[in-house]
Amino acid sequence: MPESKLTKILLNVGIPVTAVVVTAAGFLMLLSDRDEKIDTLHTMLRVQSEAAAATTAPEPYEPLKAQEVNRFYELAGHKILLYDKEYGEIYIPQLKDVPLSVHPLEQIKDIGNGRVLSYGTDGKLNALTGIDISQHNEVTDWDAVKAAGVDFVMLRVGVRTYGGGELRKDTCFQRYYDGAKKAGLKVGAYFFSQAVTEAEAVEEARLTAQVIGDRKLDYPVAYDWEIIYDDEARTDDIPVDTLTDCTIAFCENMKHYGFQPMIYQNKRTSLLKLDLPRLQEYPFWLAEYSDGATYPYDYDMWQYSPKGSVPGIVGKVDLNISFYDYAQENAPAVSLDIPPDLTAIGTMPKNGSPETVLTDEFGNGLTTETTAMLGDMMQGE
Repeated sequence: MPESKLTKILLNVGIPVTAVVVTAAGFLMLLSDRDEKIDTLHTMLRVQSEAAAATTAPEPYEPLKAQEVNRFYELAGHKILLYDKEYGEIYIPQLKDVPLSVHPLEQIKDIGNGRVLSYGTDGKLNALTGIDISQHNEVTDWDAVKAAGVDFVMLRVGVRTYGGGELRKDTCFQRYYDGAKKAGLKVGAYFFSQAVTEAEAVEEARLTAQVIGDRKLDYPVAYDWEIIYDDEARTDDIPVDTLTDCTIAFCENMKHYGFQPMIYQNKRTSLLKLDLPRLQEYPFWLAEYSDGATYPYDYDMWQYSPKGSVPGIVGKVDLNISFYDYAQENAPAVSLDIPPDLTAIGTMPKNGSPETVLTDEFGNGLTTETTAMLGDMMQGE
């Protein structure tokens, strides 16, 4: 075939093919541009959605079973003395990872009427006086409570029963909150837990937040988990890791709900049933009934008696001191001048000796909370 004819044929055929190719390429570019616009739109929607989500409360803390726990803690070389029913005096090693108490016993003064005061090295009071109460306490006059020298009150929000594991709200929380605030008292809260799983501790925190609602608290929300000594309980033989996990779950959820969490625990349970190095970020409320706390590690509040007598309250009430004023920003250490007209709380029995305090098998005092729970839980459980 002559070259000129071949050229003409190729040109005649090639031009339409080229046009098709160009057209197809343009169409593909349009599709690509459309996809880019769609992707851009999806990105904008996702960013807007994430921004909207950031303005709402994050999801509550969920248990992290996979988290690695370091149990190879350093020991400080000292020993902590405890008393055991079967072994008598026993020692456990002191952990180097947990700060020691900064409250020397010589700073704690028993003023002889069931009340103690704590003094700083500057001679000023370095602790506020408080009480903790529940529906088991009958308050008749909040103004009288305030006038007696009480600075703060920890109110029970609710309980989980130790037999059936049921959640119950404290019937007096709202009324006592209103009365205490009106009288000028600083108010905190606590939940009496018998959780045996992290999920139950999360449930307890959720109920606590619901009961408190939008009420303003001056003091923290404490996690009060106690061993039941005088009856069979669902919490018997709870593992150390489980109790520690429950404690963290409750505290982290209270942080999520906007409250300052705190751990309440007695000396023996704290030393033997809690993994203390994992709990150092939370304030600690110690329960130990003695003239001076012998708990070796640091604590922020101290429940020192279950048998206080306070004007305006019928019967006995737990007495506490707090070394930090949680009502102020960043909770500064307390430093107060001693008032000249300091009103004593309670009186000693006429024979000069304190009344008998119930103790568990290890010699620890049973809190009024535990003894009240024993009476409650034996009904209908």
